[in-house]
Amino acid sequence: MSTVAIKVENLSKLYRLGEVGTGTLSQDLNRWWAKIRGKEDPFLKLGTTNDRSGKANSEYSWALKDINFEVHQGEVLGIIGKNGAGKSTLLKLLSRITSPTTGRVRAKGKVASLLEVGTGFHPELTGRENIYLNGAILGMTRHEIKSKFDNIVEFSGISRYIDTPVKRYSSGMYVRLAFAVAAHLEPEILIVDEVLAVGDAEFQKKCLGKMKDVSFQGRTVLFVSHNMTAVKELCQNAIFLENGLLKQKGNAHNIIDSYLKQISSASEEGIIPEDSRTLSTGSAKFKRVFIKNIKEENITTIYYNQPFIVEVELEVTEKINQAIIEMGIGEYETRFTHTSSFDINKSTLSLEAGKYRVRVHMHPILLPGNYKINLGIHNMEHGGRTIEVVERVGDLAVLNISENNKDKYPFNLSFGKIRIDGSWNINKL
Repeated sequence: MSTVAIKVENLSKLYRLGEVGTGTLSQDLNRWWAKIRGKEDPFLKLGTTNDRSGKANSEYSWALKDINFEVHQGEVLGIIGKNGAGKSTLLKLLSRITSPTTGRVRAKGKVASLLEVGTGFHPELTGRENIYLNGAILGMTRHEIKSKFDNIVEFSGISRYIDTPVKRYSSGMYVRLAFAVAAHLEPEILIVDEVLAVGDAEFQKKCLGKMKDVSFQGRTVLFVSHNMTAVKELCQNAIFLENGLLKQKGNAHNIIDSYLKQISSASEEGIIPEDSRTLSTGSAKFKRVFIKNIKEENITTIYYNQPFIVEVELEVTEKINQAIIEMGIGEYETRFTHTSSFDINKSTLSLEAGKYRVRVHMHPILLPGNYKINLGIHNMEHGGRTIEVVERVGDLAVLNISENNKDKYPFNLSFGKIRIDGSWNINKL
């Protein structure tokens, strides 16, 4: 039977909302008297779960409440949940950066953490000096650190700046060096938060590969990420946190499916926020956007090789004689695909004032990754005029595994964004 590397028992963390401190003399006296008698702090019972969507009815909030789980040696455990679920608080407790209100954590071996950009680095020291400082904190001798120094610098890819104070590093350089140090100084337990999102795609591939290598060497990895493709690829098991509570734990694929279903149900409204409109004349307005599967279910995640539908609600306030509606898919400032009503009809549309439902059936051309929808409507009369443009709405994640688990994308992270259908002929000469 494998050794338990981390055991979490009834772990809770209580924060007081608003100002720091007990607040009143009577509360201080009550706490002091309870402590003298060896009793529990009476004000811990006033806490509520950490539900950001509701109005607080207490001065106290449980960031985490009664968390119990075990992580075995050599296991890669994924920790998932929405923002504010308690993921970062849990990692800080496991890393002993903060102490629990109740419960305890038992960890077997040295722990290296990569929680926030710059954590564990002294800004005035150079990259070289910080490598030795971090190694010393982990209990390694100077000789041990020196033997791994070249590998750390090579992995980080910032050898040119290794003797520059890290306060002059970009966030990407910070993360590169911090991850290289944490992974190469051989901790028994490696804890990694979402900071990998700062790195570029190439470095993310290197990090995921390194975390796999770490687990194969019998060391334990805890990995927090919103990238479900990475979690599914890397982790055997996962835990799902919600409002500070441990909602579910078990096989990573099953946990991720449950999480994605919850996200999908939470995005039923599909309302387009006003700040996503980069141009709007008022003649027409995109109201809602939904991404659906072929079963007509609202989704935010699709599998590799799975077709999907983009459904848009459009309100036209003034007649448009020669309209073209267009849609693009991309990420951040980059658009990868483009399609328009003109592509299908080979002509413009005549739209009377009123409400319309626009549906675009998309073939499975997207490679694994995270995407956004861009929308536009134009009046091509009198030389053309843009009526409204909406950018970066409708979250869509494409996993690197098919729904039937047969058409798995062969790489950990995708090389590119669009799959081009073509024919290959390979003949021996």
